[in-house]
Amino acid sequence: MNTATLPTVPLHPVLDEVTRRIVERSRETRAAYLERIRRARAESTHRRALSCGNLAHGFAACADTDKARLRGGAIPNLGIVTAYNDMLSAHQPYERYPERIRGIARRLGYTAQVAGGVPAMCDGVTQGRAGMELSLFSRDVIAQATAIALSHDMFDAVVCLGICDKIVPGMLIGALAYGHLPTLFIPAGPMPSGLPNSEKSRVRQLYAEGKAGREALLEAEAASYHSPGTCTFYGTANSNQMFMEIMGLHLPGSSFVNPSTPLREALTEAAIEQVFRITHAAGDYRPIGEVIDERSFVNAIAGLHATGGSTNHLLHLVAMAAAGGIQLSWDDFDALSHAVPLLARVYPNGSADVNHFHAAGGMGFIIRELGRAGLLHLDARTVWGGSLADYAQVPQLDGDRLQWTPLTAPSGDESLLRPVDRPFRADGGLRLLQGPLGRAVIKVSAVQDDRMVVQAPARIFHQQDEVKAAFERGELERDVIVVLRFQGPAANGMPELHKLTPLLTVLQKRGFRVALVTDGRMSGASGQVPAAIHCTPEAAKGGGLARLRDGDVVTVDAIEGRLDVDVDPAEFATREPVVADVSHYHRGFGRELFAAMRAAVGAADLGANSLL
Repeated sequence: MNTATLPTVPLHPVLDEVTRRIVERSRETRAAYLERIRRARAESTHRRALSCGNLAHGFAACADTDKARLRGGAIPNLGIVTAYNDMLSAHQPYERYPERIRGIARRLGYTAQVAGGVPAMCDGVTQGRAGMELSLFSRDVIAQATAIALSHDMFDAVVCLGICDKIVPGMLIGALAYGHLPTLFIPAGPMPSGLPNSEKSRVRQLYAEGKAGREALLEAEAASYHSPGTCTFYGTANSNQMFMEIMGLHLPGSSFVNPSTPLREALTEAAIEQVFRITHAAGDYRPIGEVIDERSFVNAIAGLHATGGSTNHLLHLVAMAAAGGIQLSWDDFDALSHAVPLLARVYPNGSADVNHFHAAGGMGFIIRELGRAGLLHLDARTVWGGSLADYAQVPQLDGDRLQWTPLTAPSGDESLLRPVDRPFRADGGLRLLQGPLGRAVIKVSAVQDDRMVVQAPARIFHQQDEVKAAFERGELERDVIVVLRFQGPAANGMPELHKLTPLLTVLQKRGFRVALVTDGRMSGASGQVPAAIHCTPEAAKGGGLARLRDGDVVTVDAIEGRLDVDVDPAEFATREPVVADVSHYHRGFGRELFAAMRAAVGAADLGANSLL
């Protein structure tokens, strides 16, 4: 393989300090985790340790060539964990991947088996519906399903076929439970660009105002989401792909190559070849639990800020890190946001989509620029090459031959991707808010400067449909802080609330000062309306939101990091928290099956984790 190491530069002092704090905070839990996976390596993943009955069951359905290799026990066997279904556009290309992977493995003299499948729901389909209340918990179900898939102890390495919102985080949590196994994630790529995002947004707002009908809206949506591949806006799914690359779990430059192209096919084949190179038997042993460490997660947070990625990862990264014995804090995100500049403007933070981002330089450009400024741990281990320093490269085909070349060109479009010395803004556009209402986060990378502080009377709601009804009655035609509470993980699974975005955008465009405060989620598609989200403790746990009353003047201050209420502190503290009947959230659409998760789930700033 072709490597081109970036020059080593001193770490930025904030990056260095945050990493040191994480290492110290995680010292005991990380050591315990590493000891556990090293013990697992000594005790398992050797098929000759299986009984004859165990092993015979394991290869009974295999082709004769694979069966003979598995009987011997010495040939590495690859476990495929797949999130394929053909309802998700992003995952539909995975349908034939297992067949191709088995063929590549056989050609190399190895074997591969589908270890298991994991559920893969589409937030785009469930948005604003009851099914969205299962979305966050699906991450933990996926982690469990990944663990079950690998429980047969038949595998020497793993490839994970997953892309979208909760799927990649869940797979990584599950894979880290088997941290002694080398693991590589294989993307399938984004769909080609469709209807421009600005036009899609325009039609959505017209529909919200009653100026466009359902057919016009459906036509715009269908022209945007039109073929196999990941949705092209920069939400949680594409933030996942950025993470997998900057954490070194993808091959360099592979995240945003379109499906079913010759380059995508070549990258998939190269990924399978590489995962066999890093097995214990091959000698370059890279177990995922050791590849992913504190540096990897700091790099992920830096990438999140530099690209304006999804706020969902304030939950997911914390939960993913905990699976590897690493303790992240929202304070780490906040500190790094003040040091890492915003280098990309991809919709909803700009007009371009991920295809345009990739064409302008993409992940290689981001890694190169952050690395030059000491804003990445370039020495972090990866599944490919020597370290992350080898990821500032571009894959391309020379005839049928795949090769990587160093990325030396400037940005191909500075309207969406800029060098580190000329960023869109000097910080990452993410803020931690704190005050009597609790702790929350706000993404301001797309918020106008004159909206960074919003102070207005609160209008309180307990359901999304109540907000819509008030909007349609004209009751929100004023400066207002919309408070939507009892949307946290213990109340109803912490659904995304994008159903509100067009309504609040309309109000803001009419000149009103508007913000949202909620213990629910808004994810990576949040845009220009200030939204203090993930508020914790949540209202269902007696948090500050439960003490708010209609008309209380609330301040959302993204400059000073305040989430405040203009009520005497002594009076506010003695107010009886409102208790809401949320039982209607717990029945139908399978929600009754998730009572144990609602009861066990932790706070948002601990990852909203129901497992660890």
